[in-house]
Amino acid sequence: MTGPRAEVAAARDRVAEAALKLVEPGMVVGLGTGDTARRFVERLGVRAREERLDLTCVATSAQTEAVARAAGLIIKSLLEAPQLDLAVDGADEVAPSLDLIKGGGGAHTREKLVALSAARFVVTVDATKLVQALGDTFPVPLEVVAEAVPLVTRALEALGATPRERAAKEGGPWVTDLGNRIVDANFGRIADPRKLADQLDAIPGVVEHGLFIGMTSLVLVGDLATETVRRLVPRAPEGGPQKA
Repeated sequence: MTGPRAEVAAARDRVAEAALKLVEPGMVVGLGTGDTARRFVERLGVRAREERLDLTCVATSAQTEAVARAAGLIIKSLLEAPQLDLAVDGADEVAPSLDLIKGGGGAHTREKLVALSAARFVVTVDATKLVQALGDTFPVPLEVVAEAVPLVTRALEALGATPRERAAKEGGPWVTDLGNRIVDANFGRIADPRKLADQLDAIPGVVEHGLFIGMTSLVLVGDLATETVRRLVPRAPEGGPQKA
């Protein structure tokens, strides 16, 4: 593989390696979902085995759980391991505030639960995921109770969105690990993500949405041009992210 796709893949490998250095023996680690997260999980399995790290892991999706078990990692549920030391996951968009849109893989409900259960939530992305404002390139995914899809769709339209129920590749509606549907809501550029998050939380039938506001501890960014990894941490509300 050559060209832009190869550059993106290499950047994702670099951030996975950088995140690996944050893991310490005996940790409880949350494992994200998606291509960048998968690269981290596979490497974590190798390191855990070679260094006998004695890790406990919590997966954010059935897909990730399968990858983790194949890598030899011990998986528990949040009920069994409710407090995590570290969670590592990707994102579909990262704003200058380090707020996120997640849910391209339809796992954002479990991803949010894991992130909020962790003492440190680290996001790994390639530089193409950085945006000036949330909504620039990606809709907001919502996990929705099946019977509530029509009601939620009308509520989203009233908020100015263009909603669309997500379809599975094999046909029919997308069904999440929790047995719900996904509605992708295109708001365009989101002026006030926190306000929108509150509005989405108030819609009956919405299980969870993909706006992750004020949750990020660190973003590891794989730059394509420089072939380096930048470390971004949140700053005060009046400033943008600072390098760490």
